[in-house]
Amino acid sequence: MPALMHHAPALVSAAPPRGSRTPAPTANEPKRVNIKIHRKRTSMDSLIIPPGYRPLIGVKETERAIKALKDFFELNLATELSLSRVTAPLFVPSGTGINDDLNGVEQPVSFAVKAIPGVRAEIVQSLAKWKRLQLAQLGFGPGYGLYTDMNAIRPDEGLDNTHSLYVDQWDWERVITPAERNVEFLKKIVRKIYSILKRAEHFVCERYPAIRPELPEEIKFVHAEELLAQYPKLTPKEREREFVREHRAVFIIGIGGQLADGSIHDGRAPDYDDWSSPGENGWPGLNGDVFVWNPVLEMAFELSSMGIRVDQEALLRQLEIRKCLERKNLLWHRRLIEGQMPLSIGGGIGQSRLCMYYLRKAHIGEIQASMWPSDMLERCRAGNLPLL
Repeated sequence: MPALMHHAPALVSAAPPRGSRTPAPTANEPKRVNIKIHRKRTSMDSLIIPPGYRPLIGVKETERAIKALKDFFELNLATELSLSRVTAPLFVPSGTGINDDLNGVEQPVSFAVKAIPGVRAEIVQSLAKWKRLQLAQLGFGPGYGLYTDMNAIRPDEGLDNTHSLYVDQWDWERVITPAERNVEFLKKIVRKIYSILKRAEHFVCERYPAIRPELPEEIKFVHAEELLAQYPKLTPKEREREFVREHRAVFIIGIGGQLADGSIHDGRAPDYDDWSSPGENGWPGLNGDVFVWNPVLEMAFELSSMGIRVDQEALLRQLEIRKCLERKNLLWHRRLIEGQMPLSIGGGIGQSRLCMYYLRKAHIGEIQASMWPSDMLERCRAGNLPLL
């Protein structure tokens, strides 16, 4: 399917074309691990054109609103969680285990570094593990941490209303104590983040009266195991839709851990979130995702993924579960196992997703400049979705 460049950031290198062979990992690179999850890859079939859609604010005002909203949210995030801003890398060395492997199957954009012979670099997919290194290097103590403006390229991402090749998010990480490695502390931090979401909604609605508030007063907590029991015949995405439609703002606990039927709710890499340690009611998982109900797309809409991070024991257990125990020899993993990084909690909050939700946009391309298939551009233009 041909694609048109639409003010997109330049790609250093792309994923191999269909039918070509993906090079085998070198001795220093982690093995990609396939895990069985219900989620389907996104495609043009999942593009949503809301009937009668009209943006509530024009393109120029949208650009101004994005800047104001991002500034407001960033300041509140830093204040609420006691975070300091640090500069984030766009790429990291390959073969160190620092890059985020996401579900274990997505290939990062990589390139050779001419000035450093024999070294390859990877465009970051997120900074989930890099941040923990920084906590140690900068000497943060319990109760304090850092956040970054993270920009990433995910060439294997499916493209639709909510997914883009380009990812921008606030990546944050905070040092915790051993006594805080529990679900109650996780919920405490989630409630803090939700209070920021509520304030941000007021900030937007006060400036744009056409945008009406949607968020409930409190966020609802539910474990993925409870969703499976409540909706045993539905897929995970269908469970999310039913539950979030009813409660409007939900935090689903236990993303990545095995459920009673042998499945997992959604994929999660084995080396940052702790999705295997016992939590509430003995169910596994000290992590989860924040969802809100999107009134424009009429869907459960993920705004954030976060969790208490693995300690040495959880790391080794999860590497074994995912059958990639060889990663323990990588630089990042060795440092954690040797106790050179603090215990932490952290996550990512999608910037474009956040703006898309608050400004009631139907496509993430109305918020960020990226690259889209030509037929998607045509359908969006016909449906009055002005992609940047």
